[in-house]
Amino acid sequence: MSIASKYNPEEVESKWYSTWLEKKVFSSTIDKDKEPFTVVIPPPNVTGVLHMGHMLNNTIQDILVRKARMEGKAACWVPGTDHASIATESKVVKKLAEQGISKEDLTREEFLKHAWEWTDTYGGIILDQLKKLGASCDWDRQAFTLDKERSESVIKVFVDLYRKGYIYRGARMVNWDPEGKTALSDEEVIHEEVNSKLYHVKYKIVDSDEFITIATTRPETILGDSAICINPDDERYSHLEGKKVIVPLVNREIPIIFDTYVDMEFGTGCLKVTPAHDINDYELGLKYNLEVIDILTDEGKISEAGQFFVGEDRFVARKNVIKAIDELGQFVEAKDIVNSVGRSERTKAVVEPKISTQWFCKMSDMATPALENVLNDTIKIHPPKFKNMYRSWMENVRDWCISRQLWWGHQIPAWYLPSGEFVVAENTEEALVEAQKIDASITADQLKQDDDALDTWFSSWLWPMSVFDGVNNPDNEEYKYYYPTDTLVTGFDIIFFWVARMIMAGYEFAGELPFKNVYITGMVRDEQGHKMSKSLGNSPDPLDLIKEYTADGVRTGMLFSAPAGNDLLFNEKLCLQGRNFGNKIWNSAKLVTGWEVSEEGSDVNAVAIQWINARINQVLAEVEDHYSKYRISDALMAIYKLVFDDFCGWYLEMIKPEYLKPIDKTTYEATIDVLEKVLKILHPFMPFITEELWSSIRERAEGDLITIAEYPKVEEYDQELLKETEHIQNVISAVRNIRNAKQIAKKDAIELFVKTANQEPFKKYETIIGKYSMANLSKLEFVSEPVEGAIKDVVVTDEIFVPLAGNVNVEEEKAKLQKDLDYQKGFLTSVSKKLSNERFVNNAPEQVVNAEKKKMADAEAKIKTLEESLAALG
Repeated sequence: MSIASKYNPEEVESKWYSTWLEKKVFSSTIDKDKEPFTVVIPPPNVTGVLHMGHMLNNTIQDILVRKARMEGKAACWVPGTDHASIATESKVVKKLAEQGISKEDLTREEFLKHAWEWTDTYGGIILDQLKKLGASCDWDRQAFTLDKERSESVIKVFVDLYRKGYIYRGARMVNWDPEGKTALSDEEVIHEEVNSKLYHVKYKIVDSDEFITIATTRPETILGDSAICINPDDERYSHLEGKKVIVPLVNREIPIIFDTYVDMEFGTGCLKVTPAHDINDYELGLKYNLEVIDILTDEGKISEAGQFFVGEDRFVARKNVIKAIDELGQFVEAKDIVNSVGRSERTKAVVEPKISTQWFCKMSDMATPALENVLNDTIKIHPPKFKNMYRSWMENVRDWCISRQLWWGHQIPAWYLPSGEFVVAENTEEALVEAQKIDASITADQLKQDDDALDTWFSSWLWPMSVFDGVNNPDNEEYKYYYPTDTLVTGFDIIFFWVARMIMAGYEFAGELPFKNVYITGMVRDEQGHKMSKSLGNSPDPLDLIKEYTADGVRTGMLFSAPAGNDLLFNEKLCLQGRNFGNKIWNSAKLVTGWEVSEEGSDVNAVAIQWINARINQVLAEVEDHYSKYRISDALMAIYKLVFDDFCGWYLEMIKPEYLKPIDKTTYEATIDVLEKVLKILHPFMPFITEELWSSIRERAEGDLITIAEYPKVEEYDQELLKETEHIQNVISAVRNIRNAKQIAKKDAIELFVKTANQEPFKKYETIIGKYSMANLSKLEFVSEPVEGAIKDVVVTDEIFVPLAGNVNVEEEKAKLQKDLDYQKGFLTSVSKKLSNERFVNNAPEQVVNAEKKKMADAEAKIKTLEESLAALG
């Protein structure tokens, strides 16, 4: 068979992915004779397109799934997308605005029609892009968090948790996104350090000429102040106990309260308390029964309750409040500070703490088994350093705000009666039955379903179960076979959002873990350590990278610098390295299959064949160990060295036939067998080029694909042979170094004399050592004494000698050696003087003294070798 002179990745990738789909090699069915291996894709947002993080995450998943498939397991990788409530609704609202349509002018049903049209048009883009990467998902199982099965699962779980008392409705302080006009969970708020101002403002004490000064970063909230709080241990203000102050502008009298919560060192030590707009102030308000004055609308504008600057944006009002207070003579100063500001993860709007009636889910009881089973390694997190992050969050878990003021998503299954009471049920019919238990006269048209949608994560936390319909139908055969899943691959940034909640859901609804292993990837960053993003212009288009460097090149390129759990500093040169790696494999296979093959067998290369097979098994054992510890990058590097150094660098050179002569059939067939093993080990990392070469190096039956070929198992190997071969390789390298140093042409055969206590390895490899492609020897002879007129080198305890007569000018060589010897002696003298100086030895750091001692030892060894070489030349 022939291999094309040049690899054509675009043609090969398209051909083989189509073949894999056509042959259904990615499809998984229940097979009780096979061990299942299940992976569920972290569902990308339906709004998304492929980015570098997806590339890394899905490459790792594909490697694990492809290997499991080759190991004979029922590998099932379930793909799907997340409906992404906030992001999708934002996209649809923007699209409608471009058409002159406002969401407020539409009914819920009309808006959802537009949202579904948008989803149907753009929602599958990212999954199609993953196919370009080579993702071996079972595409017949594609799921969507808002499809029928998943939606039914979500509603069923909501009703179940409500009836257990875990879900409740109430007015609480929440994170409010004024742009998205929805509540957010704590995990959906991203905190960042920003340059800000700390404004100092004077409040007049009632019935006194005295003022006290407070400091605030949000002066617009002064309009909603309900108290001033001071630490009782702060002697500066002890005389103010029982007093009141007047709020600037609004002239409202508010009490001075005392509580140890206040930090005496921050600002002036006097804290303005605004229960409606700060979580800590809210807690103080509950404690001291303070008035709650909400001065902001849902859009982040000043409300009627604020009295001043009504309708103005909060940031505009901030400036105007300070200006007005300054005109009153009560503005003191503004200091530059750096403080933490929370932003909506999706809209990037500055989040406002706001009291709002929302739906919440109690988490503490569900968190207990979820924490216990990670800490005891029932569920293993790789790398384990992330267990501390997980534990920290789980030990401080808060109730989860699960309602969102959105239409796109799972509508909360609660129905309100005219009286304001509500019932929770899976559908309208059940809701009516429940409502009539409260008021028998209620009719269906009198019930109104809650307008809000559930947090997107409320569907995602059921993903490992819901993709197999395990919530609705827990006794179905697929769920019992494929669940729990094996490995979850995800980023550290959603450990809290998603991983922890899936574990909680698994124990709550299935009574067991949702997955056995969690592999945490780092973040893909540019070379300066910045997070990659299109807005910063530092994130390449993954599809452009694939076109430039091949899919296999990009896959391996990313993993060349992706140590488990650590951030990846991405450089396109890594993809180039990956592409070059593919070319190396391609050219080596082309070389082998291009040899003329003799029909005669021979054992001339038997030892080389034994060695490469032993080496493959040694590396395979190392690779298996890396896989077991989820060191995927290390596994790749071990394979890379096997291919580059051992197979291409040594083995092919060992067995290469002489120019214009055929290779014997025994060696050729053995080499094809070796190449097949190498391709199998490499296939999970580089699926396209390995499939193409697999089909090209031997005649294959229909359906004989490497994708479903048996993965090699580690077999016993001769460790002594590996040690002997490594020694012989070092000898060959030493001879090559002598050639280079003495400028002896490669084409000129040379004599080699060896002084050794163990001649056996040299005899075993004599033919290989002498080959033109190795040391190119005219003679290999063993000696018991040094050889005169020869250059000497030492390999471990063996001494090798290459006669220089006829190869180099002896007098010139002696002059060079003498010059080098003189230099080394002078260097040794200077180091010896330093070490004979007691002051230096006693006062210098230990590592410095040791470094000087090493220099002296190295110089002495070099001097000995040079003197022996000079003596040998006569």
